Amino acid sequence: MNASEIRQKFLEYQVSLGHKVIPPAPLVLENDPTTLFTGSGMQPLLPYLLGEPHPEGKRLTDSQPSMRLQDIEDVGDPRHTTVFEMLGNWSLGDYFKKEQIPAFFKFLTEVVGLDPQKIYVTCFIGNDEYGIPKDTEAAEIWQRVFKDAGVEAKIAEIGSAKDGDKRGIKPGEHIFFYDDHENWWSRGGGIDTTPIGDPCGPDSEVFYDFGEDKQDVEKYGKSHPASDGARFMEIGNQVFMQYRRKEDGTFEELEHKNVDFGGGLERITAASIDSFDVFKISLLKPIIDKLEEISGKSYDSNTDEMRIIADHLRGAYLLTAQGLTPSNKQQGYALRRLIRRAVLKALDLGIAQDFISEVVPIIAKNYEDLPDSILTHRESAIAVLEREERAFRQTLSKGLKEMGKMVAQDADGILTGNDLFKLQDTYGFPFEVSVEEAYRQNIKLSKDYKNEFDAALTEQRERSKTASKGMFKGGLEDHGEMSTKYHTATHLTLAALQKIVDKNIHQKGSNITPERMRLDFNLDRKLTPEEKQAVEDQVNEWISQDLPVKFAEYDKEYARDELGAEGQFWEKYEQKVKVYTVGEEKSPISREICGGPHVEHTGVLGHFKIKKEESSSAGVRRIKAILE
Repeated sequence: MNASEIRQKFLEYQVSLGHKVIPPAPLVLENDPTTLFTGSGMQPLLPYLLGEPHPEGKRLTDSQPSMRLQDIEDVGDPRHTTVFEMLGNWSLGDYFKKEQIPAFFKFLTEVVGLDPQKIYVTCFIGNDEYGIPKDTEAAEIWQRVFKDAGVEAKIAEIGSAKDGDKRGIKPGEHIFFYDDHENWWSRGGGIDTTPIGDPCGPDSEVFYDFGEDKQDVEKYGKSHPASDGARFMEIGNQVFMQYRRKEDGTFEELEHKNVDFGGGLERITAASIDSFDVFKISLLKPIIDKLEEISGKSYDSNTDEMRIIADHLRGAYLLTAQGLTPSNKQQGYALRRLIRRAVLKALDLGIAQDFISEVVPIIAKNYEDLPDSILTHRESAIAVLEREERAFRQTLSKGLKEMGKMVAQDADGILTGNDLFKLQDTYGFPFEVSVEEAYRQNIKLSKDYKNEFDAALTEQRERSKTASKGMFKGGLEDHGEMSTKYHTATHLTLAALQKIVDKNIHQKGSNITPERMRLDFNLDRKLTPEEKQAVEDQVNEWISQDLPVKFAEYDKEYARDELGAEGQFWEKYEQKVKVYTVGEEKSPISREICGGPHVEHTGVLGHFKIKKEESSSAGVRRIKAILE
């Protein structure tokens, strides 16, 4: 089976066990300020694992796209990717170990078809200090399921991974006990750092064995499931949430215990084709094949570059297909970094021309079966990525020329932190790209280049005390009469864009002075002359209707979920928010979370005139308008 088939078979299998399929969460979670992206299958379900009832019941399953940029520097080896998909199933106070362990083993061996002799598992060895016993229950269940499959699975008590590196595996061992560094789950990590009141507990990880010949003993030590190296790959983890940490630091058993299972789709698929290289599975190999065709070079000779490009463009597509656009802030900057790193690695392969338009359609085809509720911007994603590539290649060309001049002018051919700052500040050549390019070209960097760069950046900020202009609430320069009018006109403009151009348009920034308004919004193309005129006409019609403008305070969840209020940064709002409504309460023209101020009725605004519509950044347009 390929990856798509395994995903479908997993969901069907879980449904046969009484689970309800729930839709995956977006990669960008609007209400979670703790992380840039959804980084695990359980992350969106955390409130329910903490006790909140789920509307679909106690047995749930899904397949959740996830992203972890902390792994970005590891991409290039056979198994690390920044984006991955987690197959998941959950029991919220329903079944537990004796149901979960056999069910997952059956899925691996009977549905996917893995050889049970190549499956190895780990359990928690216990902790006497905190009174947590060894998880013999899980180990005994594992022994029974292995025996039913014809495998006499012996148990090994390893303890720490370092001990395992010295000891290795003895014949017949398939079940291994490790300490809390390997086999304990809590939001804080180990037992010592488990938060008070949180559910927590032992976990049981499942590994696939690609063969003893894959282990580099000299580099990683003797092989065992928790060892580094290419022999063993974790393909699933079953967390058994059976404890809660009390105020005094001790643990007590939960009355209602949870199961949280997560299995890597890419890794299970790699195991199914007995390849320790995940880039040879159906979700990634077609990308590699295309890169070989475009570059005229082989994967075997250029594995690092091709793996990085395939991984980064896959992640970039999934982000843009969910409506994210490249920018210089937070998630948008992470997206931009993925695209730029892919383009740089393409240059290493000798691909000097634009190539994203040839590669991304292959990625899009691989994800045709993901729901439209997640990939809401499939049609525009490729255009957004193409435009970002073109813009970066232009920046790259200018930056490389200037970098070459700087190196040539230095007697020792060294780039300093001040040089790197100038490349970024003057030529738009990002700091991390300069550093990567310097390493790629074997250009020497000054010993203290990072601190030199930071000092130059700080000095520039200190010179800009005027940078705060226009950064008051709502982007207003002041709260005078004209600025207040323009503020209300901005809300009307956004509402008109959503009505006439695309309902998925949202504000990406605004700046208002007494002379004009400026609104930035997501769109990957120019407005047509007809659209621009229609937006202008619609705003003027609403002004002529002299609609009321009112505000009230609500809980932000109610404002978002019940009222459908427009909002930019949900995670940054206080619990109580002010919502401005233009028009009648039951059928408003506009409803936005906003700090104000606004006019009391639209008739005082005057005549609205769009003066300019232009690009602000990749995937973001800008309207400048006046009131006459």
